[in-house]
Amino acid sequence: MSEHAHASRTSPPPLREALLQTRALPGWNRLPIVGTVIAAIGLGLTLAVGLGQPAPQLWRSWLVGSLFVLTIGLGGLFVTLVHHATQAGWSVSVRRIAENAMATLPFVALLFVPLLLHLGDLFEWPHPEAAHDPLIANKAPLLNTPFFVLRTVLYFAIWSGLAIWFARQSRLQDRNGDQELTRRMRRASAPGLILFALTTTFASFDWLMGLDPHWYSTIFGIYFFSGALVATYAFMSLVAIAQRRNEDLAAAVRLEHVNVLGGLLFAFVSFWGYIGFSQYMLIWYAALPEETGFFASRLVGSWRTVTVGLVLGHFILPFFFLMPKTIKRHATALSLAAVWMLAMHALDLYWLAMPGLHPDGASPSLLDFTALVGACGLFLAAFGWASRRQALVPLRDPRLSESLVFEA
Repeated sequence: MSEHAHASRTSPPPLREALLQTRALPGWNRLPIVGTVIAAIGLGLTLAVGLGQPAPQLWRSWLVGSLFVLTIGLGGLFVTLVHHATQAGWSVSVRRIAENAMATLPFVALLFVPLLLHLGDLFEWPHPEAAHDPLIANKAPLLNTPFFVLRTVLYFAIWSGLAIWFARQSRLQDRNGDQELTRRMRRASAPGLILFALTTTFASFDWLMGLDPHWYSTIFGIYFFSGALVATYAFMSLVAIAQRRNEDLAAAVRLEHVNVLGGLLFAFVSFWGYIGFSQYMLIWYAALPEETGFFASRLVGSWRTVTVGLVLGHFILPFFFLMPKTIKRHATALSLAAVWMLAMHALDLYWLAMPGLHPDGASPSLLDFTALVGACGLFLAAFGWASRRQALVPLRDPRLSESLVFEA
């Protein structure tokens, strides 16, 4: 190997400080405004159209859209926590994408305020007649409105608190370069991961499994988590590819980083398939009536088509498509796969939430689309706002130089 080639592998490429201090990519500066407009139109149409329809449809559609953007924000928080817990070097260049995604969590909390005000339109258990159901009555200490609202507030307080604290430490290090901040974030990441695991699991129990209080699955929290990470790595892949289109920033966000993000997307597509099959297999094998009803309702009528489509579209097709390394290193191919997986994640949430409302078969509504678009608008506005508050790459992270010469 020549001396020049050896130097290129061990010395970080030159980066333009002025570029890295830019608060957003060219053309992205208007993202907060554009996102706010999309949110106002989407959510406004949802309310305008939905108020003339049965309330359960309105708030079930609102829930699916809200959970879609919540999962990406939670995934960003998880990626940030794992980055610090493992002292990862390769991911420094793309860490800000995760940090800006988790910064949306306090804003996403606003989407859940109307849902908390309409619990009776979402769930069976707040209704007075539910007290006559022995199973629901036994769950009354957990499934009651005051405690449910308190838990939701606690979830978002913990998520938002973690996101704000870690983002603040990261921005502070950009200014003063203090390496003690890295050690401080590493020490806080382990308890943060424990809090994340507990709150995310119970939130999935409350907001999705609670739609059918007669059903339960101890693996459901992991299923929800796996879908969230699929959506998160799909989103991070899209943003990283967009960042690489800037000639100067491409020196920091390299093709190697995109390749690993694509590999992680592939990994969690596989993990989602494994957890989904495990949940199905255990319920099928045990054949307990209180468990089998979940899948029985999703294997009748047009819901059977949705179930088969989800297996194919969320696991089998992307599994084989994302397997070759050339796909993960090809911007257009990986972008198409990432967009596809985001769509499949939305379908997965729809499949989880809607059969109880439409037991005879899938019944897509305009509200499903407008609520999802509105929630995505709010997420993009918050993501764009967070991106403008700090440099696109952690400028003084002690491991940045390692990330700049990383090779997968």
